[in-house]
Amino acid sequence: MTTEALVRAELDDAGRERLRRWRLVLGGDTADGTGCALGGRDAAMDGALTALYGKGDKPRTGRERSAGLGVSAPSVARWLGDIRAYFPSSVVQVMQRDAIDRLGLSALLLEPEMLEAVEADVHLVGTLLSLNKAMPETTKDTARAVVRKVVEDLEKRLATRTRASLSGALDRSARINRPRHHDIDWNRTIAANLKHYLPEYRTVVPERLIGYGRASQSVKKEVILCIDQSGSMAASVVYASVFGAVLASMRTINTRLVVFDTAVVDLTDQLDDPVDVLFGTQLGGGTDINRALAYCQSQITRPAETVVVLISDLYEGGIRNEMLKRVAAMKGAGVQFVTLLALSDEGAPAYDREHAAALGALGAPAFACTPDLFPLVMAAAIEKRPLPIPDTA
Repeated sequence: MTTEALVRAELDDAGRERLRRWRLVLGGDTADGTGCALGGRDAAMDGALTALYGKGDKPRTGRERSAGLGVSAPSVARWLGDIRAYFPSSVVQVMQRDAIDRLGLSALLLEPEMLEAVEADVHLVGTLLSLNKAMPETTKDTARAVVRKVVEDLEKRLATRTRASLSGALDRSARINRPRHHDIDWNRTIAANLKHYLPEYRTVVPERLIGYGRASQSVKKEVILCIDQSGSMAASVVYASVFGAVLASMRTINTRLVVFDTAVVDLTDQLDDPVDVLFGTQLGGGTDINRALAYCQSQITRPAETVVVLISDLYEGGIRNEMLKRVAAMKGAGVQFVTLLALSDEGAPAYDREHAAALGALGAPAFACTPDLFPLVMAAAIEKRPLPIPDTA
């Protein structure tokens, strides 16, 4: 028996499982050092991985591409079925994104049968939106169905928490000085009356009560979402459109949604259906933040009750100094101005650091925000509290 065979015989179950996993990761070249052969389901999984990632670390181009998935819809459809059978949904979504990026399969998403085979997620929606203008009529209905499924899933996950957070913030923002007992804000009341502390009784005499009233059905806040629709902001556009629809469903918030590249489009009248909003965007093109903010500024009628949320990587193609002047003017008038470099789960984004620093100097710090954090950011802005900026911003 060879040394390699002896070593294999001594491996326990956990060791064999580690070896199997390393074999799948390394790809099976003779130099991988595992000496592990695969069969059955494992061999099929390895084939699906090899079709996408091949034997190198770099994306394949030209003729090399045909060695993997090829460029035919049937072969890709079979591969999509394989990876859905062998891997969990989260892994499938990553592999689909890699296939689109590495193998240039975007054109195949213009075919209805391909769209029906893919695992839908936010990133796929972004790709479909970027292909919207090139999409044939026979595919558009299928594409809308895919986008609607993702949007509805996002709404189910995000809507309840968003409404709860913002309803509470709206209640607390309506401060009154003669509250009923159950409406007293004890933290603010104690802070405002510390000078009336009586040491002998170890208590504070609350000469002035601070409370908040219950939210009425009248509009209390104006929110303007101003969204950069350049290609790098695809996931942010998807999430912002969903949040815009959720905010628009709250009677006490008047919500406006504006998208821009070098032109500005107001999609407020489509907020009852975020799918219509998304298909009203046009991902790609340049960026003119100054022009977009000029439009938003013209829509403000109650500055002290308005929150403007700019979602952009801040790569400005317009007039930088004018952009900063507009932000300063809005803040000077009492507008709560929030700058989000991204609204997504994609991690730290690329952004213009000089513009971000300039906005920070104006009291409008720019930071990336996850969908789960967004309701807390909006609640803080509505209450005019410090924003919950992540440490990684």
